[in-house]
Amino acid sequence: MTKYVLAPDSFKESMTAKEVCDAMEIGIRKVEEDAEIIKVPMADGGEGTVDSLVDATSGKKIVVEVTGPLGNKVKAYYGLLGDGKTAVIEMAKASGLEIVPKDKRNPLITTTYGTGELIKDALDNQVKEIIIGLGGSSTNDGGSGMAQALGAHLLNQNNQEIPWGGGNLDKLVKIDVSNLDPRLKNVKIIIASDVTNPLIGPEGASNVFGPQKGASPEMVKQLESNLNKYAQIIKRDLNKDIAQKSGAGAAGGLGAGLMAFTTCEMHQGVEIAIQVTQLDEKIKTADYVFTGEGGTDFQTKFGKTPYGVAKLGKKYHKPVISLAGYLGKGIDSLYSEGFTAIFGILPGACSLEEALEDGPVNVSRTMENIVRLLKF
Repeated sequence: MTKYVLAPDSFKESMTAKEVCDAMEIGIRKVEEDAEIIKVPMADGGEGTVDSLVDATSGKKIVVEVTGPLGNKVKAYYGLLGDGKTAVIEMAKASGLEIVPKDKRNPLITTTYGTGELIKDALDNQVKEIIIGLGGSSTNDGGSGMAQALGAHLLNQNNQEIPWGGGNLDKLVKIDVSNLDPRLKNVKIIIASDVTNPLIGPEGASNVFGPQKGASPEMVKQLESNLNKYAQIIKRDLNKDIAQKSGAGAAGGLGAGLMAFTTCEMHQGVEIAIQVTQLDEKIKTADYVFTGEGGTDFQTKFGKTPYGVAKLGKKYHKPVISLAGYLGKGIDSLYSEGFTAIFGILPGACSLEEALEDGPVNVSRTMENIVRLLKF
């Protein structure tokens, strides 16, 4: 009996990682009905991380009403993994760019307060570990809103709380953490992010990511200046020098905020997923490993899910076959990294809408053809 380990990421806007696994299984079963199939939905810290890790560990989603990026109430959710002790949060669920209308995107006013509320709710569920994915942010507030939601006081010259948003950090005079949620000291916080940018400077949060969130050149200068002041006050009041830390600029400086107000660790998202799903142990005994993502190109080797899976396959000398909605430039460089073969799933020319809608069918058909060849 052949043992297949299926460890794909989601195909964005088409299928969740679990749905990709299910489509892969359909293709395999058409050729080999009695195959042993181990399904391990994966993620790399970005969109789909909560869904993938909840599915992979038989956990559950917890829906919470939180403060959205613009201060309005939004419905968000996070995951409680199967162990009941680990929460997985995507900051984008509460503070993401996709939940802000394009004509209202303004990183001077958007806040991470809702992300802090998700963390607080996870603490209320008595978790021992919180994994936080930092992709897809609409904010540039250095995680100040998150800190305020967790009890930190960011005070102006009149000893009053400064308003939310990166545009108000110039009013900051003092940080008081005497009322910061004490449970944070007893919880392990892991940041899932592949972003290595510092908080400030030419490669910092404002200069690199600000324009993507609606910042004009003038706004970028203001945000940069404000984050610089914020970093100086953190250094003075909290004795933490976070301005140039690798990853501090992730999610508009939420990385820096977590470094300043919690004792956190930063890891590549795919490494966390591999650990949580115990993929290492599963691949050891596999005959074939299948992975995949919406699009594969030279960027895949910079921490994307298929790359992490391929590295494990290479470690145990297992063939790793990857599927993708489209194949871009530079995939030749992936073959030396543990990929045995990479297949595009599209049957021919089609619109983007058709490609997204027909994703499951295309994955199943491609899998069937690959397995027919393997069995032959």
